[in-house]
Amino acid sequence: MLGSNSLSSFWQDRPVFVTGATGLVGSWLIRRLITHGAEPVCLVRDWIPQSELVSTTLLEQVRVVRGDVRDQELLERTLGEYEVATVMHLAAQTIVGVANRNPVSTLDTNIRGTWALLEACRRSSTVQQIVLASSDKAYGAQEVLPYSETTPLEGRHPYDVSKSCTDLIAQMYAKTYELPVTITRCGNFYGGGDLNWNRLVPGTIRSLLRGESPEIRSDGKSIRDYFFVEDGAAAYMLLAEKMASQPEFFGEAFNFSNEQQVSVLDLVTKIVTIMGLNIKPNVRNEASNEILIQHLDASKAKNLLSWSPTFTLEAGLQETVKWYEHYFSNTTTGH
Repeated sequence: MLGSNSLSSFWQDRPVFVTGATGLVGSWLIRRLITHGAEPVCLVRDWIPQSELVSTTLLEQVRVVRGDVRDQELLERTLGEYEVATVMHLAAQTIVGVANRNPVSTLDTNIRGTWALLEACRRSSTVQQIVLASSDKAYGAQEVLPYSETTPLEGRHPYDVSKSCTDLIAQMYAKTYELPVTITRCGNFYGGGDLNWNRLVPGTIRSLLRGESPEIRSDGKSIRDYFFVEDGAAAYMLLAEKMASQPEFFGEAFNFSNEQQVSVLDLVTKIVTIMGLNIKPNVRNEASNEILIQHLDASKAKNLLSWSPTFTLEAGLQETVKWYEHYFSNTTTGH
């Protein structure tokens, strides 16, 4: 990975527009951008007091635009007024269960939000790089694994389809309009600051801190890629910097992964072990419309971007547990 001096010279005073800034990855990305001297401009729709962006001093160090990612007029104004050079598009409805229950809002936010932003970028005279967050879910269920970037995008369930569409729209803008957009496909992000308690990692840690058995909605056998949020934020920034000197990456997609296959049950067991407890999970076996096995091949990113993750799964989980222990020690509500 590139040294901090190289990153700092690229990012110093750089106006960077970040959608989804109050989310898990967005908050850590903002922190890293500030560290490297960038000038983030954050699109914020819902006010989430507990989010990392709001609950720390990060918000005081960025410019905030209140609004919705589907509002193309607002996006065009923002890109123009703040002379944005780099765009990081992370905004999405990311909860699979919510998507299954309410597909229309998920499809609208994830798909319309993407074309509205990319169209605003197309009309911008300042945007030089766009990093767009797709997902391993965009590939859908495949017989041949691990997923490579040449694997067809075949989402079939609401969230997966929204990401397949998002991905293809980005490729369309790159191919048809030569828009400088590159796509990331990552596994399941985890890390401190994720307040979606129905997600596996934060939900498990919260239950264990309360002395309760963590709940596994599925049968626990699903295989996933788990990707530490700080590695994700670093990968997004590295990709944007590489794009500045290598326009051949426009329209390309990159998988980012530790390339470690882990079942849901194994992940919960690792967290229990890290926390030094002896509590068995409650396996409910109720999940539906979810892909059974997913894991990524990240060799393209390693070879073309000289990228590698900094954190092992165990190290990332240890950092994550520390964050939640600190979080719950400083709150009386338990959220």
